[in-house]
Formats: sequence, structure tokens, C-alpha cells
Amino acid sequence: MPLSKILPAPVIGVLTVALMSLCITFWFIIMFPFIVLRLVPVYRVQRVASNCCVQIATWWVGSNKLSYKVLHGAQGHVEFQGEFKPKSSYLVISNHAAWADIVVLFDVLHGHAPFGRFFLKKELIWVPIVGVVCWAMDFPFMKRHSRSAIARNPALASQDLETTRKACQVYKESPVTVINFLEGTRFTNVKKAKTKSPYTYLLGPKYGGLSASLNAMGEQFEGMVNVTIAYGPSKGNTTWSWLCGKQPNMQVHVEILPIPTDMIAGDFRGDLEFKGRFKSWIGDIWTMKDQRLEQMRKKAGR
Repeated sequence: MPLSKILPAPVIGVLTVALMSLCITFWFIIMFPFIVLRLVPVYRVQRVASNCCVQIATWWVGSNKLSYKVLHGAQGHVEFQGEFKPKSSYLVISNHAAWADIVVLFDVLHGHAPFGRFFLKKELIWVPIVGVVCWAMDFPFMKRHSRSAIARNPALASQDLETTRKACQVYKESPVTVINFLEGTRFTNVKKAKTKSPYTYLLGPKYGGLSASLNAMGEQFEGMVNVTIAYGPSKGNTTWSWLCGKQPNMQVHVEILPIPTDMIAGDFRGDLEFKGRFKSWIGDIWTMKDQRLEQMRKKAGR
């Protein structure tokens, strides 16, 4: 019997945070020598060190998963559509509803796909432990520029795309799961109204980074993993609700989609015809995701 059936929800939340903190501290100590080795200015040494860090991080996710099982039990329902192939790379796209999405994704994909890497804001590199660990494992750090800054210097618009290409070149050497929150930020009704999103439960997708990922290593991806997450109702913060084990009706749908060969190698910025086809392809997926979210939210009790 999970502890969430015995202890009050706030206690479960505190215990979850405490165990996650202990886990990351323990595995960071194990990983630290390889992080130091990652500083050696020899490419092959850096790659070995990075791979060792990834393996340790995989064990870390596994220990977290065990903690969730003991504390929360089965939180929600996960449905898989399609089969993952061993030692294959995948490109994951997901909606972004709460900070808990990151933990949920790692938990759901653990044991099915290689350890995931996703694009982080450059400022997060300074977060204690997390920043240096992500750097050691070749997470790409993106510097976001305001529209006004890009207007003054259009060259800034291509910096993130170049960062994406460089990161994906490294990923070609071993199986990887590249995670992309296409909305770019967490969904809220305020953001939906501000951006004039045509979707009910989603913000409009950002296409450029996804196209750059496919352009850099599309032929290596076995498929695109389309993940949809719908949380049940919560009285307060959704992430805190999940940490407290109060998401028994959470719904997660995982489907593996083929990547059309004509969507891999194209100039998204310079070829208007390709850009139109690419946006139409992702737009269709996003429309279906929005419709699926409506059904999943009903199942989750929203």
C-alpha cells in the first residue's frame, strides 16, 4: 500500500521533495568525478565522461521512480500506442501544462527510450547541481531574445537554431531522446489569449527549433514520440498536487509517429514552400492533440 493512502497529502508532498533532493544529491556525488573529467579539453575524454554521466542520471531517474511508487502508488493512467525499439533515438514532442511535466516525462519514458535531453534557458545553467549536471550531459542551453532585440539585430534569431544544430551533432554518436516542448512555455489561459492561440488547450507550436533538430539528425530518429499530458483537478498548484500524490486520474498518452522523409532535410527559414508544408504537418498533429486533450481532461475529471 502506498504511503499516500496512509499519510496526509502535505506530508507526502514534503516527503516526495525530500526524497527527490536526497536522490539527486546522492547521484550527484557519484557523478561528480565524471563532471570534472568532462572539463578535460580532449574530445574523446569528454564524450566518455558525458556518457558516464548519462548512465548515472538514468539510475537517478530509476531511483526517483521507485520513490514515487512507494509514496504515491499508481498516479494516473498511461497509455502507449506503438513500440519502442532498443538502442534507438527518438524525438519527443509534448504539451506543457505544469512544471511536473518534466518529472512525468522522465518517469513515463524510463525503460522505454534513452535518457532524455531537452532545451533549457541559458540562465538555468547557474542553478545549483542541476545546471552543471545538465551541462555535463550536453543539454543545449538557449539564450532567449526579445522581439525588440531581434528587430534591432536580426542575426540573433538564428542563434538558438545554431545551438540546436550543434547539440544534435553531438547526439549523433549514441542513442538519445530529444525532448521538445513545442509551446515554448507552460500553457495558461492568459498566455492563450495573449498569443491568440487557435487551440482550446494548447498554445501555438514553435516550429523552427523542431525543424533544426530534424535537419541535424532526423535520419537517426526512429520516430517522433507524441506525448499528451492531462492532469486532474487540483485545489492549488498542479505540480504540488502531483507531488502530494493527489493526481489519481491524471492521463498520459504516448504515441510513436513516423517522421516523413521530406520533413527531415529542408530550409525552414529560407524555403517558403517547405516552411508551409512543415507547419501544416505539425499543425495537423497539434490539432489532433488538442482534440485528444479534451477527451483526456474529461477522463481526468476536469
